[in-house]
Amino acid sequence: MNEPKTDLKFEECLERLEQIVHALEAGNLPLEESLRVFEEGVALARHCGRYLEEAERRVELLVKDEAGNLAARPFRPPAEEGQ
Repeated sequence: MNEPKTDLKFEECLERLEQIVHALEAGNLPLEESLRVFEEGVALARHCGRYLEEAERRVELLVKDEAGNLAARPFRPPAEEGQ
């Protein structure tokens, strides 16, 4: 399977994924080209997933503790706040 270049930024990956979706939806590609482009899209989607996982690990919110000091705590999506 074609692995995306590791130096691609998240936005570049998304842009290429959009191009792939449009090309596949148009239905004008030969079968072999469609498969190649689809494989590239799967690899890019995985690459984007890794970006997002890494970003989630790095995101921290600054909040005030009871004493009024700023403290860092891990980011939790709203769906997890009540858990």
